[in-house]
Amino acid sequence: MEHLVDHMRTSYHSLHEPTCALCNKHCRSFDSLREHLIGPLPKQECNKLFKILGCKFCLSILESPHALKLHQHRCRFSGVNYGTMSRPANKSTTVVDNGFSSHVVALACQMVDGGGNNESMDVCARVCMVDEYENIIFHVYVKPPISVPNYRYENSGIGGEHLRDGMPLKQVQRRIEEFLCNGEAMWKIRSPKAGKARILVGHHLHPLLQSLHLQYPSFMIRDTAAYPPLMKTNKLSNSLKYLTQTYLGYDIQAGVQDPYEDCVATMRLYLRMRNQVHQREDYPQASDPRNRNNFAPSRQSELERMSPEAMLAISRSDYYCWCLDSM
Repeated sequence: MEHLVDHMRTSYHSLHEPTCALCNKHCRSFDSLREHLIGPLPKQECNKLFKILGCKFCLSILESPHALKLHQHRCRFSGVNYGTMSRPANKSTTVVDNGFSSHVVALACQMVDGGGNNESMDVCARVCMVDEYENIIFHVYVKPPISVPNYRYENSGIGGEHLRDGMPLKQVQRRIEEFLCNGEAMWKIRSPKAGKARILVGHHLHPLLQSLHLQYPSFMIRDTAAYPPLMKTNKLSNSLKYLTQTYLGYDIQAGVQDPYEDCVATMRLYLRMRNQVHQREDYPQASDPRNRNNFAPSRQSELERMSPEAMLAISRSDYYCWCLDSM
């Protein structure tokens, strides 16, 4: 029990972690849980049952093979159903719906090579934003502020004719900020639970926002590349292509990449993570001052008398679980 208490003191196990529904093993990521269930060296008892009753997308266990068949039909997403605005022709196109009510928006960009002495510098050439119902709310080509020696046409599908009449970068910045702040002054945005500002979803959002010269509060950002349950390890991210194929069940980024496709994939991943059902806690974050003494050394004797389940009940996750957005 002494070793278990020390382990719980440093591991931040919680009810928000991915957990095997068969043996209740707690994992740091869904990749770890997948290895436990269907990896090269899985736990045999769990592996046998999972092959019969387990969903390979959300890793849940169903009551019967028939229930599994019905579940997987809903759990597996089809590919993106592209509308007329998915890839505009040779002119800049803006789609704006000022009346949309979504509290969450997804953002993706298409990059080209920058000019000058640093041709590896990424320059944003195309921007797309969608709401949580996958409707396009903003879609535009961006006029680069510097020369572009390489448009990466094979991957981007963008040429000089697309950007010639593009929207200036400063105007793009202003429009994106208007969507995100939703009438709120940036300095007033204090918490995801207060105000009218929208949650921003995306993949590798930090470099993307840097290329747009935008700043947005970190607690309003949901990055699928930095969300611990979706990462390979604590320090390594999975690609959006891998996450979409593994957790949504379809392929993206085959040939010319489309920011609308990336927006939809990140939004679907976010909603899948947000819609998980976890036990409600009064103070769910480990950083909350009211959790400071949960595993204090002064409580060692008391903690050693607790059951593992009781210790888990007072343990808190060291990351913000997206299921808290729906509360």
